[in-house]
Amino acid sequence: MGYRIAVVGATGNVGREMLNILAEREFPVEEIAAVASSRSHGTEIDFGDSGKMLKVRNLEHFDFTGWDMALFAAGSEASKKYAPIAAKAGCVVIDNSSYFRMDPDVPLVVPEVNPDAIDGYTKRNIIANPNCSTAQMVVALKPLHDEAKITRVVVATYQSVSGAGKSGMDELFSQTRDIFVGDKGEPSTFTKQIAFNVIPHIDSFLDDGSTKEEWKMVAETKKILDSKIKVTATCVRVPVFVGHSEAINIEFEREITAERAREVLREAPGIMVVDKREDGGYVTPVECVGDYATYISRIREDSTVENGLNLWCVSDNLRKGAALNAVQIAELLGRKHLKKG
Repeated sequence: MGYRIAVVGATGNVGREMLNILAEREFPVEEIAAVASSRSHGTEIDFGDSGKMLKVRNLEHFDFTGWDMALFAAGSEASKKYAPIAAKAGCVVIDNSSYFRMDPDVPLVVPEVNPDAIDGYTKRNIIANPNCSTAQMVVALKPLHDEAKITRVVVATYQSVSGAGKSGMDELFSQTRDIFVGDKGEPSTFTKQIAFNVIPHIDSFLDDGSTKEEWKMVAETKKILDSKIKVTATCVRVPVFVGHSEAINIEFEREITAERAREVLREAPGIMVVDKREDGGYVTPVECVGDYATYISRIREDSTVENGLNLWCVSDNLRKGAALNAVQIAELLGRKHLKKG
């Protein structure tokens, strides 16, 4: 016996990836609904490689009564309005937007890191999915924190344009093409030219000079992993279509060598260690696209601080950073709370 699943925002990058991953992982689906705004109503999309076509339903008129779970990938405004409606109808919401993440009554879950937090979903019938850059980082940090207790993290991100949606990907493509033929590509999605450039600005600026994306990494890491960890982040958009990368500097309470860190990470769930000290002995974004794993490379000791390590972390942001994590939450919810059959 399977679950009745609604994917909200099914026509967007993350929504389509959710459908792909549900099919790939053979999630026990009795019925699946592709739900989106009225603009997409009636169009047809694939349910992964299953060969099944889904006719898109209008979110404004969709009745969540009788549905087991709704995976939301439609943005904060849609989540703000429709997630409580779905939750009230008895459908458990797994929300990919930032709207509910810091709500004390909504668990913020990465299954490899804090699976027990999911038990708190009953307060509002909503579970939050973390920010894409946070998700892969905490997967890398958790086993190291258990081993030697992390006190401080300094992270610089190299985030792909797919994190800004289809418009970001289109802008990188069109600007690259325009520049090759001698035209000037004007920015619209991004604040400056993204082709052949990097932009140290993701989301809006806050009063302290940080951006909201950087604040999310700090606040979400504390909520998911440990409130005592000090975190500082610099988030940068780079001209890569898919795949976020992070250079992470970590300080620990106890001593941990690079070799021991490598051993710990190799045994950790959701992680693949590719760390050869030779040309090409590391993973880059183009190599992680389509994979489930969070890849760790360039593990080395930081001699400038006591008990310090550096590492390189790469993951498909549309997967572990969004759609995969949501599906993993759905799988965990099914195993622990909504058992069928």
